[in-house]
Amino acid sequence: MITKLNSLNFDAEVMTGEKTVLVDFWADWCGPCRMLAPVIEEIDIKSGDKYKICKVNVDEAPDLAARFGIMSIPTLLIFKGGEITGTLIGVQPEEKIIAELEK
Repeated sequence: MITKLNSLNFDAEVMTGEKTVLVDFWADWCGPCRMLAPVIEEIDIKSGDKYKICKVNVDEAPDLAARFGIMSIPTLLIFKGGEITGTLIGVQPEEKIIAELEK
């Protein structure tokens, strides 16, 4: 299940816990974000419980976009143990995202 994040739940959902977390920074008006959405949904379905998949709408949570220096969307950040371990910018193929999650 994809978790919708905002400034109130971000730290609890992403910065704590054992799982690798994929956070998709996106916006409704962003064409590439809409192209990436089904890829993210497919990863969520295929991975089951292996990863935590989350989304941040930058229009609804500009503070989070600023906190992580998001300059263009879509941007995918990968967190492990509360630390950013990977960054992917733009539309990415499923295989590349999975490879980054597996690192």
